[in-house]
Amino acid sequence: MKMSKYVDFTEVLRRVQEHISSNYAILISSDDIENSKVKLKAYIKKYIEDYKLKVDGFTTTALIDRLYTEMAEFSFLTQYLNRNDIEEININSYNDIKITYSNGEIKPSDEHFNSPSHAMDVIRRLLHQSGMILDSSQPIVVGHLSDKIRITAIAKGIVDKNVGVSVSIRIVNPKKLTKEDFIKSGTASEEMLDFLTLAHRYGESICFTGATSSGKTTLMSYVLSTLPNNKRLFTIENGTREFNLVKKDESGQIVNNVIHAVTKHSDDPKQTITMAKLLETALTVNPDYICVAEMKSDEAFYAQESARCGHGVSTTIHANSCIATYYRMVTLCKQRYDMDEKTLYNLVTEAFPIVMFCKKLEDNTRHIMEITECLIKEDGSREIHTLYKYNITDNNEVDGTLKIEGYYKKVNNISKAMQKRLLENGMPKTELRKFVGGEDIE
Repeated sequence: MKMSKYVDFTEVLRRVQEHISSNYAILISSDDIENSKVKLKAYIKKYIEDYKLKVDGFTTTALIDRLYTEMAEFSFLTQYLNRNDIEEININSYNDIKITYSNGEIKPSDEHFNSPSHAMDVIRRLLHQSGMILDSSQPIVVGHLSDKIRITAIAKGIVDKNVGVSVSIRIVNPKKLTKEDFIKSGTASEEMLDFLTLAHRYGESICFTGATSSGKTTLMSYVLSTLPNNKRLFTIENGTREFNLVKKDESGQIVNNVIHAVTKHSDDPKQTITMAKLLETALTVNPDYICVAEMKSDEAFYAQESARCGHGVSTTIHANSCIATYYRMVTLCKQRYDMDEKTLYNLVTEAFPIVMFCKKLEDNTRHIMEITECLIKEDGSREIHTLYKYNITDNNEVDGTLKIEGYYKKVNNISKAMQKRLLENGMPKTELRKFVGGEDIE
């Protein structure tokens, strides 16, 4: 009777890969994923049993599963890609992988790649799903695994050879956050959330601003999810879809009115569909609301044009404060037309009267730090008024963990001009009174 023998995992993987590639390679590329998975695992099991192979630390079942993920999926990354409590996987090098969880924690992964070449092989497999090739001619590539996972990869030549590849994998959390979730986590007060949802519902355009991972897209998605089902929403995203705002009833019928659109890159400029092009298209399909997922370039000019044409527009941008947001918009708009900065400033402040600035603090909590309104005075001058603000009172270290204390404060009521616009757009006075304190509503 042949005895089982312990072999290094890398050696077992090499032998099994050779066997499968020589005899059953078609299964790895088959579109019938579930059927192929069953067959591949059966062939892997038979090979292991025939040669009496064992790997220290693995049961037979665990070894088969791991070999399958290495060959047909994405190595140990597979276990993270399908979870709903992870926001980002950052691969600094083949042996340094950090996982960012939805609660803000950042932890090293339990495993890492065996070598720089192993890391490159797996990342190439990930990028292959979107038709992207990572090599010496294209050492920086942005692709996606699905409409929920965005991948930015940087290969050797840009990073050190012994690193292998550096990658940021952004995972859109499928969990639908509610108003209660935001309040419970301390992201905002109930009144602030009600103001954002109702102001946008009744026609005010909003820019959600902050740094990467500050929570701006999540908050915007929540606001958009509260729009009435009979209102037509057109969303525009760059390459990868993060929004899923389609609502279905118990029978599976779609009950709201949403179009999700993404840009398309092509080596042929005539085949490329930019965010600016999609914004032009959006205006022809009779939308009530337009969402530009993120303003990074000249689409900012078209976004402010759309907002000034009477559509409710929501968007995000990278900026360090509410006031800095408008100057960032001006900079982006100038990429399209080299207009006078004062003119552009007047345009963007008219287009987006409400700006919400959010931030991820040092203790990994996310907060809406400020909501402002831009008031246009009769002489055409602008005044930025703070409506709501998060005030930090103390930073304490408890058991080696930083804890930031603070509270939300209402600073000013919305202006008479905004009150008038909201009333004209149908907001009931009972709702409007929530945001004007004891003021009379004209």
